[in-house]
Amino acid sequence: MCAWKELAQKVIDGYELGNEEALDVLNSPDDEILELLQGAYVIRKHYYGNRVKLNMIINTKSGLCPENCGYCSQSSISTAPIEKYRMMDKEEILKGAEKANQLKVGTYCIVASGRGPSNKEVDQVVSAVKEIKEKYDLKVCACLGILKFDQAKKLKEAGVDRYNHNINTSENHHGSITTSHTYQDRVNTLETIKEHGISPCSGVIVGMRESKQDVVDMAKSLRVIDADSIPVNFLHAIVGTPLEGTDELSPRYCLKVLCLMRYINPTKEIRISGGREVNLRSLQPLGLYAANSIFVGDYLTTAGQKSSADHKMLQDLGFEIDHGVQVGLRKILCK
Repeated sequence: MCAWKELAQKVIDGYELGNEEALDVLNSPDDEILELLQGAYVIRKHYYGNRVKLNMIINTKSGLCPENCGYCSQSSISTAPIEKYRMMDKEEILKGAEKANQLKVGTYCIVASGRGPSNKEVDQVVSAVKEIKEKYDLKVCACLGILKFDQAKKLKEAGVDRYNHNINTSENHHGSITTSHTYQDRVNTLETIKEHGISPCSGVIVGMRESKQDVVDMAKSLRVIDADSIPVNFLHAIVGTPLEGTDELSPRYCLKVLCLMRYINPTKEIRISGGREVNLRSLQPLGLYAANSIFVGDYLTTAGQKSSADHKMLQDLGFEIDHGVQVGLRKILCK
């Protein structure tokens, strides 16, 4: 298929890609990559113009996780030499928010390892979020694992705007990545936070020995889940994890994945996330013709590129920083 721009206009008009059309995106010839990106950009520009959302992560609790996720250096089965520590105190979380504000970040992401937070940990996050909201014009996203109903209520009342809980992979491939929780456990947490009026953020990790059909299934599942924000991670295989040595991705394939996410989830925030530096490499700028959001700074246990380089990249592209977060678009479009 080469009429990507025409397909993009159909998507804007409400058309949903079928399974074969979605696979066509991932299987498109490399010499069509610019046409494919042009189509994705038509959709992206329609909903987001030339604006790019900046996000920053703070890893408030590192390692010590009982789960057995094969990609994660913080899991119980990982031997990766990472720093391990209990939940940060409020002052450290506030220092991170100050840095995010200085970097012109729109969304500050408070992340903690583990299956799910204790009530004490939730209370620590709640206390920090209340003060962040008083001091800074930042949106706050929390990512604390599987969440209980009353914990979600506390986070909402504190002012948490968004909650991240990635599906990570397809339902079919999930058992090959982790057995310590189910795919449905993740979906249930997303439904819980939606019930409390918190914007759902859920994404994927590509490059974990999944099939192209799995990637299509991920994109379509996120459409059904109705995630407002979709972080697309590209596996950065860490020594000491079960996926150590896995190297399946090329920069061109990564671009096709980003285009697929845009064609299937046209109205959503698509974020180029972990692993972009090592997988997209010199093609990173092209990814923003499909995506409209990036992380700046470091990730959980791996380093990102310098924030100054990210700001320069946006400037060179002619894009502008968007300080807002699209939390209401899902509700507007569903009316």
